[in-house]
Amino acid sequence: MREWTLVGTADVPGSETTLTLHQSDHDFVIRISSTGSELMSTRRRGSEEALGRLPFSRIPNPETATVLIGGLGMGFTLAAALQAAGRDACVTVAELVPEVVTWNRGPLGEESGFPLKDPRTNLYIGNITSLLLDRVSHYDIIALDIDNGPEGLTSAENDWLYSPPGIATTRKALRPGGVIAYWSATSDPRFARRLRDTGDEIFEERVHAHGKRGTRHTIWMVKTDSPRKTRSRQS
Repeated sequence: MREWTLVGTADVPGSETTLTLHQSDHDFVIRISSTGSELMSTRRRGSEEALGRLPFSRIPNPETATVLIGGLGMGFTLAAALQAAGRDACVTVAELVPEVVTWNRGPLGEESGFPLKDPRTNLYIGNITSLLLDRVSHYDIIALDIDNGPEGLTSAENDWLYSPPGIATTRKALRPGGVIAYWSATSDPRFARRLRDTGDEIFEERVHAHGKRGTRHTIWMVKTDSPRKTRSRQS
């Protein structure tokens, strides 16, 4: 049985949830303290990387894209987005928990290649809702990995992002022809129906968390100003 060392703890603002960061050799895990359940890990990173990468194939201007990522996590979504983006792109990452930023600037950052150091990265510490409400037709890509997806684990306030008003607000912050990408630990048919109700083109991806076997996570992509259509595939 592997031994894990506690590296740090962090209270989630606006909730009673505490996160803990643990390390075993070169592997890291973030858990919810009260339950011990795993929220994310460096080994199960495939779907987080896909969230950062996949939307770029559906926009016309990856070289100059303006991108907003909701949730820094372990940095893998940000790193993948920067790899897919051009040198003139601008990528803002919003993270609610300041300690998560500190962890990414420390040993945890080595696993993702320290994407916070990239000159194209802008860091916002706070609730992403503030950015969405403050922007109209501003972003080419909005990639959301907040909490655990539509079925949140850490903060009830995050549920608003996945409600019809939250979806509508996110769409308003997107430029015509842009893409919203949502990450979820589960398939969540109810949330998929909410996205279909927007009338936009919806793409659903089932992506392995690690390697080519085992757990799959779900990524929905909403392509605005497109004919109403839903497609689903596994990768």
